[in-house]
Amino acid sequence: MPPDFRGKIALVTGVGRVGQIGHAVARGLAEAGAQLVIADVNAAGLAERAKELTAAGHDVRVAAGDLATPDAARRAVRVAREQLGGLDVLVNVAGGLVNYGSALELQPEKFDRELTINVKTTFYMSQAAIPALVARGGGAIVNFASVAVLKPQAQMASYIAAKSAVAGLTRALAREFADAGVRVNAVAPGTMRTADNVAQMKDAKVHWVELADLVRAVLYLASDEAKAVSGEVLAVTGGDS
Repeated sequence: MPPDFRGKIALVTGVGRVGQIGHAVARGLAEAGAQLVIADVNAAGLAERAKELTAAGHDVRVAAGDLATPDAARRAVRVAREQLGGLDVLVNVAGGLVNYGSALELQPEKFDRELTINVKTTFYMSQAAIPALVARGGGAIVNFASVAVLKPQAQMASYIAAKSAVAGLTRALAREFADAGVRVNAVAPGTMRTADNVAQMKDAKVHWVELADLVRAVLYLASDEAKAVSGEVLAVTGGDS
């Protein structure tokens, strides 16, 4: 049985693309009973995901914008507060790997891009969400680090730097807002079996992690079942870490 999110309001970022992690997390929370705000820079994709979730009987609102900017982050939280009545859960999925190659050849603009989509989105969304969580008596934030933080690989310096910052930010916010009832944790997924990853890796030997298993970990950390868990980075790798 998944945790029960009936009566909870959740905001999930990075929900613009079908079949990817944000899509799976949003659907998992909706199926567990949460009212949803889904956010992404991809407005067209976001509208499609909302249409799908609404057709399945779920209560969904959308917030399109560049979540690496404070204004867009605040707008997303405002949708939750004004249209649904508050916020209980934030899941910061938005981000990802954009640079693969030698650190010596990494261009400044590409390094900045990696940090922006992973660190700035997580920070500004959390900064906007925490007052709303406190106003509801506390709540949960689940961030996305990576197994690469725990088990570094070559050719991924900027990604590992960005996700390490997310892990550090997770622990810092957990400590700062513990007394306000806000729990902050992160998942560190291994190689996820998404359509994009399967296409890119083709015949490579990969220890895949299924989306459903990652969603279960996210829902646990977001739920009241994890009320004594904060400041943790949970590896979700199927043992391949």
